[in-house]
Amino acid sequence: MAGKLPPVVFLQKFRKKEAGFRPGKRYLTLFCMDLEQKAIERIRMASEMSLRLYGEPLVITDSGGKDSLVCREIAKRAGIRCWIRRPVYKGKPVTMWTLIPQKKFPPTRLQRYCCQVLKEESLKNRFITTGVRWAESMKRKNNRGIFKNYTADKAKKMILDNDNDEKRMLFESWAIKGKRICNPIIDWQDRDVWDYIRSERLPYNPLYEKGFFRVGCLGCPMAGKNRYREFRLYPTYKRAYIRAFEKMLYVIHQERIPTKWKDAQGVFNWWMEEETLEGQIQLADFDSWREDNSDRLT
Repeated sequence: MAGKLPPVVFLQKFRKKEAGFRPGKRYLTLFCMDLEQKAIERIRMASEMSLRLYGEPLVITDSGGKDSLVCREIAKRAGIRCWIRRPVYKGKPVTMWTLIPQKKFPPTRLQRYCCQVLKEESLKNRFITTGVRWAESMKRKNNRGIFKNYTADKAKKMILDNDNDEKRMLFESWAIKGKRICNPIIDWQDRDVWDYIRSERLPYNPLYEKGFFRVGCLGCPMAGKNRYREFRLYPTYKRAYIRAFEKMLYVIHQERIPTKWKDAQGVFNWWMEEETLEGQIQLADFDSWREDNSDRLT
């Protein structure tokens, strides 16, 4: 009968029988070993391909969230060489605070240059891992696989949805340029992730204890109204953005670029979409945005 019970129900009954039971390796052996072992093998395969095809170690990406935490732990247990890289823009190290003045306008939902520069462009022509999971959204279920390659030639793009995919040998041997991705925990459910974290006592991001369901960049325009809560909890970051907007306006004035913004606070209000201001600035007002998005304007 016990074997027919769902894992959580069975665990509750098992704990009643063994008062001395504690979460840890034993719990992992009972319920998560197959998931962990599959993830380890995926990362080892990606590591081997990275060294063979790119001559560089596998890149383990980390957003600071629960899924990245699990991937980082899986990589440790896989015993592979991995690599950490800091973002670079125009040949120099860059952060959000130094990038905004260089771009001369804030990042928005339509123009997410922060993701492009700080995350994506730094990883061109490399093999990386992410914590993407199918359970997160239908879009990811349809567009992401255990392994995926990115190339300018759409005919050569490939997604492997299972470990025994018939295209796996081709994916392993196809020496084409571009970024390749391994999603080692793509088939994990939310419950699997949290079970693993708790059973292995992994130190997770404290923001989850404050009611955040997902952890990303603080102040991200994609977070919508959640940004107000984020800045109330962490006002230092609000001040950091305003200082970055001050530096941005200084560059704009030095280069004699026309602008409707009067001060950094006004930029912040516009960025937060607090109100529709008279003569409000639009992205199309920026020469740099028009150059990068000419196809949107035709």
